[in-house]
Amino acid sequence: MTERVVAQGTFDLLHPGHVHYLREARAMGDELHVIVARRTNVTHKDEPILPNRQRRDMVAALNPVDAARVGHPDDIFAPIEELEPSVIALGYDQHHDVEAIEAQLAERGLDCAVRRASGRERAYDDELLSTGAIIERILDRRD
Repeated sequence: MTERVVAQGTFDLLHPGHVHYLREARAMGDELHVIVARRTNVTHKDEPILPNRQRRDMVAALNPVDAARVGHPDDIFAPIEELEPSVIALGYDQHHDVEAIEAQLAERGLDCAVRRASGRERAYDDELLSTGAIIERILDRRD
């Protein structure tokens, strides 16, 4: 049986932290499906700079990713029900509550593990591992 893993995130302005997360997620199973958050559903931080489709296309082009899609407009668990993953992989710094996700999965009759990927240390001093840091550097240098 194929071990399907689902990872999800905003993936605005891709950086090495994203690649690390997706590599770890892919290592949790046989195939990796990524759900890219819709711009309108991102409420915990600034709205993404890039449009939904562009972020999806960029993620889909990464080697660890077997398939990528934009998330459901109303129900973030709808794609999970369709994909029936063995594992949901969360990024190390994602704001999601693992217990709340597990409760929602159980309520929907979905049997899958929820695991968190590790963080990634900087490979060199000025390496940027967050979209916010990339934006800040651009603004600092372009002002």
